[in-house]
Amino acid sequence: MKISRRSFLTSAGLSVAATAVHANALKDEKAPPSFDFATADWNDIRDQFDLDRNYIHLATFFLASHPTPVRDAIEKYRREIDRNPFMVVEHSLFESESENLPLKVKKAGAEYLGAKPEEIALTTSTTMGLGLIYSGMKIRKGQEIITTEHDHYSHHESIRWASEKNGASYRKISLYDSSDSISEDGIVDRIRKAIKPETRAIGVTWVHSSTGLKLPLAKIAQVVNTANNGRADADRILMVVDGVHGLGIEDVTVNDIGCDFLAAGTHKWIFGPRGTGLIWGKNSAWAQLSPTIPSFDDFELYSAWMENRNPQGSTRASWVAPGGFMAYEHQWAAADAFQFHLKIGKKRIADRIHELNSLCKDGLAQNKRVKLYTPRSSELSAGIVCFDVDGLQPNEVVKRLLAKNIIASTTPYGKSYARLAAGIMNSETDVKAAVRAIEQI
Repeated sequence: MKISRRSFLTSAGLSVAATAVHANALKDEKAPPSFDFATADWNDIRDQFDLDRNYIHLATFFLASHPTPVRDAIEKYRREIDRNPFMVVEHSLFESESENLPLKVKKAGAEYLGAKPEEIALTTSTTMGLGLIYSGMKIRKGQEIITTEHDHYSHHESIRWASEKNGASYRKISLYDSSDSISEDGIVDRIRKAIKPETRAIGVTWVHSSTGLKLPLAKIAQVVNTANNGRADADRILMVVDGVHGLGIEDVTVNDIGCDFLAAGTHKWIFGPRGTGLIWGKNSAWAQLSPTIPSFDDFELYSAWMENRNPQGSTRASWVAPGGFMAYEHQWAAADAFQFHLKIGKKRIADRIHELNSLCKDGLAQNKRVKLYTPRSSELSAGIVCFDVDGLQPNEVVKRLLAKNIIASTTPYGKSYARLAAGIMNSETDVKAAVRAIEQI
């Protein structure tokens, strides 16, 4: 007999009466005061973040400060779990779909992404997402994965380990010769020329944390789709995107992007709870993976184990979502982060972030001692601005800015740059102060 949510609860020892006691516990919280995010000015939205006002924060993309709705949701769930951990967690994971809180998160994420909840697997970070994709990828000896020289440690190592485990190979290609020669057509052409018959996957990053470059993902996806014409499923090229520094900024859907998988933490530009993330994938692409960590998110897997048989059907997102107990108050509150964005408006947020970072780039470009590495064009950049100051190491630039109570960062790569990133918690005054401080140092 197939295990249902209700029969799973009964076998776990949680009676129907016990679930009824808890049925409305999470609904009894007082509703927060109404706030019209869609029409609020940016100063009011800034006030949603409990940031230390003694500093100008231009590195919040590293790890988000939670806005008020997310802080409140975390606290609400934490209180409920502390009061009754068994009943709250069992009820919220295994009760009816209308009460299922991970599903609520996936629905909110799907609304934001323009996707379906069943296409999403919840994770803890971009790193976990990339690891699950590549370690589960059905790739065989003789096939290869292509990535770029510009990708992050987490992406490169996920690819290297998966290749070594399966006897496959991998290549890193450069997408441009210098920051002065970057163009969309040039990037796309280099990827087109790199593809071979044995290419099984292409791993790219939406917005490079190394330089702030934003890739033309839709155009890259067109190249991949063309290369897939006539290929069998086992030879089809899967396009994998590290999306963490585009998600929460760009006003696009996953259909606009055109990739097979997008992995991202939701604790950066989405302002989600720390330790939360997701993988979105096409259903046809999920079928090309094998699960890596046992999932608690799909009752077919549990039914198969109970009945001593193999799971029926092809791999899907719920099979890949990692199981095990976790910080549920954080995972569940991720829904409120997506809703925070949607209430303000995706386009409004995108326009604001591009406006502030264009102001930053324009200001830095006027300084003859500054070398700007991030493209000035919004088509090729997003929310990260990377630069050098002549005669100073990047860490020295960051140190001197900190002495002026401006928090910046350096890029964690072999070739490091100083880095500023303005988000919706910043103002034009913040950006101008940072540009002026760089002139002074």
